[in-house]
Amino acid sequence: MTVLAPAWSPVTPLLLLLLLSPGLCGTPDCTFPHSPISSTFADTIHKLSDYLLEDYPVTVAANLHDDKLCGAFWRLVLAQRCMERLKTVAGSQMQQLLEDVNTEIYFVTSCALQPIPSCLRYVQTNISHLLQDTSEQLVALKPWITRWNFSGCLELRCQPDSSTLLPSRSPKALEATDLPAAQAPLLLLLLLPLALLLVATVWCLYWRRRRWRTPYPGEQPRETDTSIIPFYRGH
Repeated sequence: MTVLAPAWSPVTPLLLLLLLSPGLCGTPDCTFPHSPISSTFADTIHKLSDYLLEDYPVTVAANLHDDKLCGAFWRLVLAQRCMERLKTVAGSQMQQLLEDVNTEIYFVTSCALQPIPSCLRYVQTNISHLLQDTSEQLVALKPWITRWNFSGCLELRCQPDSSTLLPSRSPKALEATDLPAAQAPLLLLLLLPLALLLVATVWCLYWRRRRWRTPYPGEQPRETDTSIIPFYRGH
């Protein structure tokens, strides 16, 4: 009786390795080859501030992680979402001013941002303070926007406890970390030959088992070749 082996492909272990190794799949890119920050963003924000006769209450995050570049990027993410919410309740003239400010910071939505974490705590402030902070974050990001990969900023992080608070990193310190970050792909390249060797080994074992255990139709099962088994002659 012929026993058919289950469907199997030699590339299956390699596919599993790719799926189970996030580093091989890579991280979503978040770079800006051309600066999305206009030279007139300050004037755009100033027009909205002048239009506001009275400060409108808004909420801002109070415990974002203290990071020189990611922190500025995260604050723009939250400011952009705030502009979207305000447009739904504003009048036609103010809505256009809000849209102009939203356009200045809309570039943050081009990155694959993770959902806003539930650990964020919000406090109420005036919208004039939010607009001033938005302008300051654009100023802080402008020299770095085309030089830095923001893929490490896709997930907003909350401020850690005071006992585990890490010192904030300066832009120069962040720039110095580019080289160690590039060592991960090198490690994966070193592990790839081992993965291929594993695939080849599994492939060989599979065909050996199929050759010795699965006879062809009409063929008798193979017997063990005793000529290769050592034995001792009795004297």
